[in-house]
Parts: sequence; C-alpha cells; structure tokens
Amino acid sequence: MEEKIRQIKTKIEEAKDLRRRAELKLENLEKQERDILMELEQLGVKPEQLTEEISRLEQEVQDGLEEVEQLLPKELLADGNH
Repeated sequence: MEEKIRQIKTKIEEAKDLRRRAELKLENLEKQERDILMELEQLGVKPEQLTEEISRLEQEVQDGLEEVEQLLPKELLADGNH
C-alpha cells in the first residue's frame, strides 16, 4: 500500500513538472507571438496581409534579379552561369 502511494506521489510530481514546463513553453510562445506582431506593426504589415506581402516581396526580388541579368554583359551569361 505504501509503495502504491509513493508511486502515485511520484506520478503527481511528474505531472506537475510537465505542467510547469508546458506553461513556460506557452509563455515563451506567447512572447514570441507578441514580438512578431510588434515587428510586423513596425514594418507596417498586418498579420492578415502576410501572404500578400510575401508574394509582393518575392516578385520584387524576381524583378530585381531579372534587371541585374539584363545589365550583365551577354558574354558572362553565355558561359553556362545562366
């Protein structure tokens, strides 16, 4: 009987420890979320606009690469680096 009680106490302590770790992880994730939202706000992007903003930035990068390619001498592109 005492062994059974000791096992139960151990399980309870393990469960408390798991809960504490889960709470800490939740706090960290909530802080990360706040930090990300604050950073987005500073960039002038709303969370619901993220997909659109990412697409816009990808297109901007693609356009920039194409512009650079057009400015490079054709001889540099002809050697297989294109």
